[in-house]
Order: sequence, then C-alpha cells, then structure tokens
Amino acid sequence: MKFRYIIWFSAMMVGLGLSSCKENLLQEITELNLDQTLSPTELTAQVVNRTNVRLNWRRVSNAQSYNIEIFDNAEFSGTAAATADGITMDQLPYTISGLEGETIYYVRVQGIGEEIRESKWISATFTTDTEQIFQEVDINEIEATAVTLRWTPGEVAAQIVVEPGNIQYTVTAEDIATGAAQITGLTPETDYTARLLYEGRTRGTVSFRTILDLGDAIAVEPTDNLTNLIANANDGDVFALMPGEYALQDLTISTSISIKAAKPADRPVLKGAVLRISLGASLSLENLILDGTGAKDSNQTIIYSAGTYGSLEIENCEIYNYHKGLIYVSTAARIQRTLIQNNVIYNIRCDGGEFIDFREGITDVLDFNNNTVYNSGNVRDFFRMDVNGSNNFPSVTSLLNFRNNTFYNVNNRSAGRFLYIRLTNHQITFTNNIVAASEGMHTNQSATTLTSMSGNNYYNAPAYYNSSTSNVKTDIGSYTTLDPGFANPSEGNFTISNEDLKLNGIGAARWR
Repeated sequence: MKFRYIIWFSAMMVGLGLSSCKENLLQEITELNLDQTLSPTELTAQVVNRTNVRLNWRRVSNAQSYNIEIFDNAEFSGTAAATADGITMDQLPYTISGLEGETIYYVRVQGIGEEIRESKWISATFTTDTEQIFQEVDINEIEATAVTLRWTPGEVAAQIVVEPGNIQYTVTAEDIATGAAQITGLTPETDYTARLLYEGRTRGTVSFRTILDLGDAIAVEPTDNLTNLIANANDGDVFALMPGEYALQDLTISTSISIKAAKPADRPVLKGAVLRISLGASLSLENLILDGTGAKDSNQTIIYSAGTYGSLEIENCEIYNYHKGLIYVSTAARIQRTLIQNNVIYNIRCDGGEFIDFREGITDVLDFNNNTVYNSGNVRDFFRMDVNGSNNFPSVTSLLNFRNNTFYNVNNRSAGRFLYIRLTNHQITFTNNIVAASEGMHTNQSATTLTSMSGNNYYNAPAYYNSSTSNVKTDIGSYTTLDPGFANPSEGNFTISNEDLKLNGIGAARWR
C-alpha cells in the first residue's frame, strides 16, 4: 500500500507541474515579451526627381520609430551619404534628398523599440538617375547660332558637351559663380542636347532648339499682306512672322512652305485664319498662336483638297476658339505624315465636324505627341477616320500614334467615341496619356484596332477602361486611375502633383 501511495502522489505532482507549465507557456505566448525590436519588412526604395529616394516599409508591432542609413557601398562602411533617425510610420513614404546622380546606393532600415534592443537591419539598393541642375532654357536666350545655358550658381562643373556636333565648352570659375555659360557655333533651327559634366558624372541635361536665321527667311510684319505673300510663295519659302496680331480669313496654301515665329518668346497671333491646302503642298507651323475667333463660316483650322501631300507639321503652337475642328479631310487626300506635337489646343467645339476628321482621305502616319487638349470635342466624336480613306487609298496601312498627351474635358459625352477609326488597315498605339473628366469611351466600332496600349491614366473617365456596354472596347494594356492633382484646370494649368504619374512620365511633359 505504501508503494502504491508513493506512485499516486508522484503522478499527481507531475500532473500539477505540467498544468502549471502549460499555463505559464500560454501566458508567455499571449504576451510575446521580446527583448528585441522586430525588423521592418518589405522595404522599397524608389528614385524620384532624379537624385531623391522615396522609402517605404511595412510596420512592425513593437517598433516606436525607425532609423535609416544610406551608403555608397554594400558593406555600409565609412561615412554615410545620408541618415535619418526617429522616423515614424505616419511619415511614410519618407523621401531623402540631395544624393549624387548616377550612383548605386545601399539603404538600410532598423526598428527602434521602447526599452528593448533595436532590430536587425533590413536593406535594399537603388541607383539614382542623372542629376539635373540645369535650368530650363529661357526662350529669350536662344539665338540662331548661340544659346545661354544656366544652372544653380555655385554648383561646380567642368565641361559642357552639346550634341549633335560634339561641341565642347570648358566651364570657367566665373561661369560657376554666375551659373551661366554661352555656347556659340550652333546651326539655326536645330535640336540640341547639352550635358553639364563634372568628374565623369552628368550634373544636368537640357534640350533646346535654335531659332530661325532671319537671313534665310521672309520677314513679315503684321502690317504686311500675309495672304498675298503666301498665295505667291515658292516651294521651300519660310515666313518669319514678327510679333503682333494678323487679322486673316482664308489662307490658300498651294506650295510647300513654313510659317514660324520670328521671335518664339513673343509669338504672333493669326486671328480668324483658316488654312486651305491644295496641290500637294506640305505645311509646317511652328511657335504660332491661332485664334479662331471670327474665322470665316466658323470653319475648321486646316482643310485639305484632293491630292497627294507630303507632310503637315504643327509644333509648339497654341490653337483655340475654332468652332468645327482642327483638321478636315473630306476629299480623297493622302498625307504622308501628320505631326502634331507640343501644342496646347482648347475650346475647339467640334459642332459640325470632329476634332480631327478624315472622311475621304488618309494619313500614312499620325504622330500626336505631347499635346495638351482641353474643353474640346464634346459635341461630336474626337479622332475620326472613315473607311472611304481606305477605299480611296487601299495600299495604305495607317499608323496612328498617341503618346504622352494630356486630355481634359474632351469627348465628354456618354456616346462619345475618342477613336472613331474605321479604316480597313490601321494600327493604333496609345501610350502614357492622361484622359480626365470624360464620359466618353475609346470606341465601340468593331473596325477599330487597338494595337498597343500601356501606361495610360484615366481619371473620372471610367468607360475607357471598364464598361459593360455592348461592343465598347476598353484599354487592353496596363493603366492607372490616379488623380493627377492638376494645379488649376479651369485656367488651363495642368501641372500634376501626383508623384507616381510624374515618376512614370505620364501625360504631356510640360506639366511634369
């Protein structure tokens, strides 16, 4: 009996001990009392504005704040390029500025707890873009054969290299102090790119176009009869319009000419002008203001007669207040290339015609790039190209490219078609555009071929990417629906504040 009692007592004590251990274990798991802060997770490092980095990570439960260190080596040795202590979650994403361009950096983050040890570091790497200390070139400082380039005064540089031509300029101490240098020996009407260099790194990049050499052009004053001058022009003539207002009606263009601002900083205004193109003429318009107020018969801006044409180029212009549309091709006209680039176009009502309206004609290539179009095309469809263009020119496959444009309050009606394209053979590329405040859609036409679409952003424009309406075609690629944060769209200021759109180069470049 004594032996049995001893066994029973021992078993009872072991059971009580196990029960006590289990309670302590459960209490320990529930409270999870750690003596070290947990490490943050999912650290991301995104380069913004060329030499800044935007950091983000996932919260951990026992961290009160976080420390950041950035080095230019994977060993995190030597002097840190940047540090930040005591960063809280409500400060995320956190941006660190002032890094060097074209440099591989290594960043690490640790959590800091209360009365416990700091966490282990987590790390990531990123490479900064080319630095940009160049200022935008002042249009008043661009000449036919020279340009003045400016950067932040006091910032060091050694050399400026301008292409094309491999023009090399040695930066002086005086240049550094003033942050300016004049480059000479350039060619008129040429696109250049300049790089500011120091110790093998690019500190700035800027592009510009030299202006017209008036010695090679026909200078025109507002008091001259521009209508007669153009009617009697020879192929290849360049008309350099002096600043001022030109009161016009129809301009008949039957020879290949260019009409440009003599002084791009003070653009001439062509008021009420309708440009009628015939006899295979090519036309280039650059740095002009076309005000449709008073245009004869409230007409389209540019109208084509039947025939075969070279190119139509419209660049760096401001066009507004035309009642019917921008381009009208209601005859069997074939245009080799239509380039519409870097323009601001608004208040084109499109009552009686589409914004760009090819009914019987065709263009081999349409490049519609970096334009801002607003308050336009809300009565009819926007880009129209009918099947008769293919019937008249069956050998042509029309390439239609829309890149980096900002569209606001265009095609803003529920039945509106942005791409009303019914050509038999065509390809449409639609990339990196912003479409905002539009109730319309891309298209509902079976003949419209959306070949390539990517990087577009639709804001308050749902039918472009999501529609249950029969036959509606929506964006076939990657897209976003972010608020661009336009500065003042009612006043024509579409500067965007959304960092993701700026970072990814979406919309017209002038607003980023």
